[in-house]
Amino acid sequence: MTSPSSAAPALLARELTHSYGPVRALDGLSLTARRGEVTALLGPNGAGKTTAVSCATGLLRPAAGTLEVLGVDPWRAGPEHRSRVGVMIQDGGLASGTTAGRLLRYGASLYEAPLDVDEVAEHLGIDAFATTLVRRLSGGQRQRLALALAIVGRPELLFLDEPTAGMDPAIRQRVRRLIRALAETGTAVVLTTHMMDDVVGLADAVCVIAGGRTVASGSVQEVITAHHARAGSLSMRLAAHGVDPAVAPALEADLRAAAARHGADLEVTGAGAADLEAVLLDLMAAPADAPDGARPSTPDAAVAEDQEDR
Repeated sequence: MTSPSSAAPALLARELTHSYGPVRALDGLSLTARRGEVTALLGPNGAGKTTAVSCATGLLRPAAGTLEVLGVDPWRAGPEHRSRVGVMIQDGGLASGTTAGRLLRYGASLYEAPLDVDEVAEHLGIDAFATTLVRRLSGGQRQRLALALAIVGRPELLFLDEPTAGMDPAIRQRVRRLIRALAETGTAVVLTTHMMDDVVGLADAVCVIAGGRTVASGSVQEVITAHHARAGSLSMRLAAHGVDPAVAPALEADLRAAAARHGADLEVTGAGAADLEAVLLDLMAAPADAPDGARPSTPDAAVAEDQEDR
């Protein structure tokens, strides 16, 4: 039996280009999202993330390059294909004149075999505000409702834009567990976010884009390590189990001594959100002639993507 990770990618994009007039929003972007994995699409505002997702969902047709979503060209795909793709956009697309519960039930009715609405509502805490009009919901409540609408149709490919924005810590943890559970059942999840804690806690793969092109990809650890390697440093994540806290200082001293024998200064840290955020800032600020081909996004590109978001 073929495992989800070894099957054909749910999303495969190669050398995508797209322009808004003179502004090149995508400039040779390549991206892969596999079934059963969470892929984080990262980059500054105006990097091309929204344009890439719009192409993948069939809302835009790229000017050049190849794009396959669940094995077909999304631009030419019909309703059956679109029903297999879930999309959650940040704070948008929700009818405001109805209640949260009615909107969720209506969304479920559009699919042939949706998830149980009551279970989804209970899991995301929507049952607590099901009778509230959508326009009166808080930002975090709207996010939970948008997430529920995106997953209720049992999508094979799921796009999530800032899924935990505005949520309290307890709900954020519940949403993270839900996203991980969706991936473990075979759904390909594409996550766009500026919250590095979500990326470190969820992502199996990371794609960093700037100036409409891919500037780094791999696991969180691989992206951080590769970036540090170019700067002459090495990033390692180690876990010591069964250690008496009383001997921790001696263990750290031994590790520093071992590093010193190789002419290195050891900084005891891990591949966490702060590490990834620092790497992203470096990649976003890299000049056009940098070895990895990274380029900062231009103000015009940021304006174009902001206009598209509207």
